[in-house]
Amino acid sequence: MLNASLLDLAPYAAVAAGGVGLWLAKGRARLALSRAKHNSLAGHVRMARRIASAIPFYEYNQNQFFCSDNAPESVVARREDGFFRLAGIFQDRFRQSAALTVEARQGLSDLQFTSNYRVPFQYSRLVREHLTSGSFLSASQGVTVTDLDGNIFYDLTGSHGVNLLGYDSYKACIAEAVERVGSLGPVLGAYHPVVADNVADLQRISGQDEISFHMSGTEAVMQAVRLARYHTGRTHLVRFCGAYHGWWDDVQPGIGNPAPVRDTYTLAEMSERTLHVLRTRRDIACVLVNPLQALHPNAAAPADSSLVDSSRAGGFDRQAYSKWLCQLREVCTERGIVLIFDEVFVGFRLALGGAQEYFGIRADLVTYGKTLGGGLPIGVLCGRSRFMRRFSDSRPGAICFARGTFNSHPYVMGAMRAFLDRLQQPDVVAMYARLDMIWNERAVALNERLKEANLPVRIANLSTIWTVCYTHPSRYNWMLQYYLRAQNLALSWVGTGRLIFSLNYNDSEFKEVADRFVAATRNMDADGWWTGPVTSNQSIRRGILREMLHRRWRPCSSSQGQPGI
Repeated sequence: MLNASLLDLAPYAAVAAGGVGLWLAKGRARLALSRAKHNSLAGHVRMARRIASAIPFYEYNQNQFFCSDNAPESVVARREDGFFRLAGIFQDRFRQSAALTVEARQGLSDLQFTSNYRVPFQYSRLVREHLTSGSFLSASQGVTVTDLDGNIFYDLTGSHGVNLLGYDSYKACIAEAVERVGSLGPVLGAYHPVVADNVADLQRISGQDEISFHMSGTEAVMQAVRLARYHTGRTHLVRFCGAYHGWWDDVQPGIGNPAPVRDTYTLAEMSERTLHVLRTRRDIACVLVNPLQALHPNAAAPADSSLVDSSRAGGFDRQAYSKWLCQLREVCTERGIVLIFDEVFVGFRLALGGAQEYFGIRADLVTYGKTLGGGLPIGVLCGRSRFMRRFSDSRPGAICFARGTFNSHPYVMGAMRAFLDRLQQPDVVAMYARLDMIWNERAVALNERLKEANLPVRIANLSTIWTVCYTHPSRYNWMLQYYLRAQNLALSWVGTGRLIFSLNYNDSEFKEVADRFVAATRNMDADGWWTGPVTSNQSIRRGILREMLHRRWRPCSSSQGQPGI
């Protein structure tokens, strides 16, 4: 009787055992996913969002501004004198540009954001009041730009990556576009014949089968991910810690995105644990790679607004990164995962064939933007035919819709044609052959000068994309952007985190930039910003944490921060 009862229970026991096994399998998969995340906040986007939302606002008054690291009075006095001397230079030299910036800021949302986030928020108000240099320009020529006051700056912004061949070249591209397509004008829907030539060139350059045009890099990446999901039938995308792929929800699941994101895995780059996740999960449609991350793997874009200490790092190892991409390519091929190269920023900056050529890896889908539009807005997706098709022969109702009113705008296509023509000129082809050698030598030479002068600043570079690193723990590294501005070096709103050179800088022009860079660094050093108590980056971060906790738990005690608590 007992044996019969046990036999009756056997099916239920089997089901229970199966349930436990399934639970264990899911647990192992979840653990593997967690282990594949980078061990920083940038690798744990949900936690980063929660922590960011808990950070209280506080700011330093004028006295606290100069002694937030508890520097002695003599050093504080040097800093204060240097700050207001610099403010006087800005007031005298950038008067008209600054005045229009202040006026426009009231109605221009982007300008409000960039003005507030040029430096760590505790210091922002005093900086905005006294070091407004202006966000308006009147002219560009060669490797320089001119502001409303007539000041001529060497341009280190690269127009966010657009400016590859020099502003004069893009002015000519736009002028040629107007002349070439002007008879058709802004007709949309139909194509100007120049589109066919552009497609042929992009097929050759990218090594891909088909092309689609979009109005921004963000839009091109959106379409790449949509097509990957459509063709694989899977839901999730993988992005790597710190990488930027535009501002839309799925590729920006952390800070800056108010919506919860559930179909994105943010994993560590150059990690065997990440490869394991890719090999074992069945829900991954695509992997997004931004080759710019080769300069600072697993770290976010290095803006001065987050430069609270000197822990920023950068360094490019072409061999190691190429090996990583090769491993990634193998796993994606093995598992039927679509490998997407997001070359919106680096496309055509590293090589004529972009990052695919530079690292020797062929992706399934590639996005371009920025410079490819010949100075006008553009996003481009290139890919293999099997992934670019937006419909199914066997299922006519199963489509992957993507259209844009301004896609293939005649003027944009005309400017692109002019840019692609320039890429094929013998002098440009020859320039690419020596590109790495020239810019690596320039970075080494500048670093030698900084080292000889005993200045706590070094350059890390990926070809013409540079970032400034700091060798001495300090809370004031972000001040360097204003000393550089006073030397008539134009930086973007992210400050010293990203310097972008156009390829038309000759040796004498670069020497002038290097001379001014060293002069700015010397001036900042003389004003005491790197002089202070012996400390470490860890001690600086702990001090800031104490300030935040003090403000968090005693919010009514003062509107000011409490340095040194």
